[in-house]
Formats: sequence, structure tokens, C-alpha cells
Amino acid sequence: MLKIKSFVFSPIQENTYLLYNEFKDCVIIDPGCYFPGEKAEFKAFITQSGLKPRLLLNTHCHLDHVFGNKFIAETYSLTLQLHEKEKPLLDYAPTSGLMYDMPFENYAGKFIYLKEGDKVKLGADELEVIEAPGHSPGHICFYCASQHFIISGDVLFNRSIGRTDLPGGNHQLLLKNIREKLFVLPGETVVYSGHGPETTIEEEKKYNPFLNGLA
Repeated sequence: MLKIKSFVFSPIQENTYLLYNEFKDCVIIDPGCYFPGEKAEFKAFITQSGLKPRLLLNTHCHLDHVFGNKFIAETYSLTLQLHEKEKPLLDYAPTSGLMYDMPFENYAGKFIYLKEGDKVKLGADELEVIEAPGHSPGHICFYCASQHFIISGDVLFNRSIGRTDLPGGNHQLLLKNIREKLFVLPGETVVYSGHGPETTIEEEKKYNPFLNGLA
């Protein structure tokens, strides 16, 4: 059974997720740690909890979700896993960082590309890859059916949705994927988003002002 620990990092207030099992093996999703103090905080939690990082995953590759990729990969000898269509965004992320006066060193290792239906396994637990582009071209979510939760990245938020005005964004495609990929999940499914507090599929069907009539 997976436990979930979240951290809020960088001035962009991005949610970084750490999922770990009873054997202390863990998955790191969207490491947004930017400042040295944030990296130290994240590493300290892993060390003090006796965790063993096994996997590094990106839901998508906008800069706020990839600040810590290089640090995590090099510290724990991990290979980054993402959707292939996110690679151009990852390559561009340092340039984007300069535009926001947030320079950083990008991940420069090998890649494992994920696609719809892939299973990311950590011991007996698994996360199913759900492709949900719209916020970005190759955005994926990680769904744990056995525990009824989804790491949604920037697809779906508490009472909001991901912005679609960035390069590669597509508003109608985002709405379509929320309706056809996320809103078909059980209502009790907890949604852990890339920003802000958690929610549930049922709550967003009822109260999300961007999605009225989609359920």
C-alpha cells in the first residue's frame, strides 16, 4: 500500500509528490525543488524516513515540474520517465527559466518513455499511465486503481483546470480528456494536482466551474 507525501516548492508553488510503500521503496513525481533549501528539505525527509528512491516520473515538463529532475536523478541514480511528446518542453525548460529569472540546470541523462496503459510498478503496487494532453502535448497522469487516487499533474485542479495558453496547449482537447479519461473514474478517486489542494472526481464533477455540463 502506498503512502503519499507532498511538498510545495518554488515561487510557482508546485506540488511535488513522494509515494512510498511498506518496504520504504519510493517513487518521486514532478520534483519541483528549486532552491538549495528545498532540495535539502526533500533529501532530509527521504533520509530520515529511511526511504529508497526507485523511480523518477514527470507528468509533464513545464519548468516548475522539472526544476529538481537533475538533482534527484544524480543523487539517487535514477532515469527520468516521461511521455515522449514532453521531451521538447523539457529541452526548452531552461530557456523558459531564464525568462522568469529562474535559471537552472536541466536533466541530461537517459529517458524511459511512457504511454497510455503502461503500468509503473513499485513492488506490489502499480500506477497506470493515462494520457491526458491539452495543458501540454504529452501530459500523463498516474492512476492507482487499488487505492482510488490519481496524480493529475496540471490537468485537473480543485475547482479549476490546467491553463492552455502555453505552447502546445489545446483547450478543447483538455476538456475532452478530462471528460473521457478522468471523469470516468470512480467518484471517490482522490485527485492530487500539480498545484493547490487535493480534491475528488465527484467534487469536480459537481462544482468545477470550468466543467459544468461535462459530467
